[in-house]
Amino acid sequence: MTEATPTNGSDEYRPPICDIDSLTPKALTFVISLVGLTGNASVIWFLGFRMHRNAFYTYILNLAVADFLYLCFHMVNVLKEVISVISTIHSPTYGIITSGKIIFYIAGLSMLGAISTERCLSVMWPIWYHCHRPRHTSAVICTLLWALSLVLGILEAVFCLYFYITEGLCKIVEFTIAAWLVLLFVVLSVSSLALLGRMLRGSQKKLLNRLFVTIMLTVLVFLSSGLPFCVYFFLYYWINNSYHVFYCLFLVSSVLSCVNSSANPIIYFFVGSYRQRVQRWNLKLVLKQALQDTPWEGEIGGSLSQGTLEMSGSRVEQG
Repeated sequence: MTEATPTNGSDEYRPPICDIDSLTPKALTFVISLVGLTGNASVIWFLGFRMHRNAFYTYILNLAVADFLYLCFHMVNVLKEVISVISTIHSPTYGIITSGKIIFYIAGLSMLGAISTERCLSVMWPIWYHCHRPRHTSAVICTLLWALSLVLGILEAVFCLYFYITEGLCKIVEFTIAAWLVLLFVVLSVSSLALLGRMLRGSQKKLLNRLFVTIMLTVLVFLSSGLPFCVYFFLYYWINNSYHVFYCLFLVSSVLSCVNSSANPIIYFFVGSYRQRVQRWNLKLVLKQALQDTPWEGEIGGSLSQGTLEMSGSRVEQG
């Protein structure tokens, strides 16, 4: 009884929103995920079936797929937790949901790093990029990134969730995932800073176009909303602390990661419709304008020809 008193006393001062049965963060996650699913589904529909894909379109499509599936697992997790609160039914799906979220979080960050890196290469070395870049590079890179994300997620599920044998194997897997996430963060930061520095140079201000703004806003949203989940992942497996502290951190990072996965379609709509006089709400046209690689000054009255709407990547890779 004397040992249980401090624990119970500390639980009384835990913030109500951090309680495991609190429905507030679950409802917020559900609403944000629902909005994000609608937006990412629209992007997948237009880029996958209604528009001719090129180098950057392929990356954006795969990023939308990763965000869509990540939000799907979040919604399933919320529904599972709500059912567990109001019912005593036990469903052994925790490992599947956790592994799925890890897989698609890694895939989304990997696609974002690839987008920023390839855009940086196209700006820093434009001649090589347009003349010597291999065909179908985007498709090959996306396939490799999906395969790596699946392998890391499956290994994490096997050695840390379902078939836990030794702590050493689990730590190796977690260290590999953490190292890959850190590497992606470094690549994303370096390439984004290089793009920003090149654009701020007086002779390179013409690089300020809708594609540049779209990429920079996407990176900025990730650093503010998606990065906390990566920090939580590292702290949870490598630093011993109170369970309730980590649960509060998990709730905050989980909601922010949903914001990150839901924000990209909103960014596309904002950038694509800015300073444009569109007669009707044409989502396909707005998406094209958000990903175009022409300077802001080249736009006249919001009426753009098909040639100016296509990115320079279409000269490098078809499909």
